[in-house]
Amino acid sequence: MYVKQLAELMGVTPDTVRHYTRIGLLTPIRSQSNGYQEYTKADRQRLQFIISARKLGFSLKDIQHIIGESEQGHCPCPLTRQIIAKRLEETEALFQETLKLRVRMQAALKQWETSADGAVASDVCSLIETFVDPLVEPNKSGGMQ
Repeated sequence: MYVKQLAELMGVTPDTVRHYTRIGLLTPIRSQSNGYQEYTKADRQRLQFIISARKLGFSLKDIQHIIGESEQGHCPCPLTRQIIAKRLEETEALFQETLKLRVRMQAALKQWETSADGAVASDVCSLIETFVDPLVEPNKSGGMQ
């Protein structure tokens, strides 16, 4: 099957298939008759693996590493566990930062409900400049950290 056919079958764009081919994750054969790249059942299975790994948060570099381990005859499962643990840790940190941003945004909306529009000459936007961050504790001198 050709690029477009594989892409449609797997629910991705032809550009995605081409990109994975360019970086060596897919290895189609070149047709003798027309020179087009033809994707095999093995390519379809590999693409399904890539799609599944991407849904789990693995980067393309991770996937290349996992496939490389497998192609060298090593079981990639220990590496896969190690990578997913690292990705989970990174995702958790990002999630916590996103929660903090949400709290700040909610506080800003509440603080700004009764604030007047307009800025004094030295301000860009008085709403932002007078925002009191609920996640920053005042230091002992009465200022903000």
